[in-house]
Amino acid sequence: MDRFIFCAVLCTCNLAMAQSSEATQDLAQLKLLAEDFLKQQTSSYPGSVEISSAQFDSRLKLPACSNPRPFLTPGSRIVGKVTVGIRCTTPKPWNIFLAAQIKVSGDYYVTTKQISPGQTILPSDILKVSGELSSLPAGVITNPEQIIGKTLSNSLASGSIIKLDAVKAFPFIQQGQSVKIISAGPGFQVTTDGIALNSANEGQVARAKILSGQVLSGVAKMAGVLEINY
Repeated sequence: MDRFIFCAVLCTCNLAMAQSSEATQDLAQLKLLAEDFLKQQTSSYPGSVEISSAQFDSRLKLPACSNPRPFLTPGSRIVGKVTVGIRCTTPKPWNIFLAAQIKVSGDYYVTTKQISPGQTILPSDILKVSGELSSLPAGVITNPEQIIGKTLSNSLASGSIIKLDAVKAFPFIQQGQSVKIISAGPGFQVTTDGIALNSANEGQVARAKILSGQVLSGVAKMAGVLEINY
């Protein structure tokens, strides 16, 4: 009986020593890993990005992982309140999640007056303002080139935030419109008027018929203007 008790105590002690000697994962390292991952994901964002994350429960004991991998669930919007997952596959698999907050501050654009559908947007029609982009709807215009020269699919009141889904591309040249054709070369520049025979966006080739009946081809450089370089 005494021998049995001795063996049981010995086995229990050996098991406890094995459990206590098992390496555990550094939680601070996982926190840094998650924050670095979010920095990479937001590196292309306009303006300045501020990332803060919660603390793991210090009582949490995870087996040490040889290669922990951070991830986001499909469809996650990487702004505002987000949840980052960290996955381990070897030597013992586990998953853990960390709550984080991403704040993005920068410039965006609003209308200076009411704009009607189909109206070409001019530089004077928009105003740059600064604020927290992460609190605004997705797809906010942050670059004037995204909006100038284009039209809106819906009307916007003065002071409205402009979103990408409200903008539609407007051809620089529209078939049947009057266009100005600029022919330029070393030491000369000639301008003539014509009628566009096809529509074209910026950088595309359009054909136009001039008063003499001749058809010229040029590159659409701006609204209503074709450029021919020799």
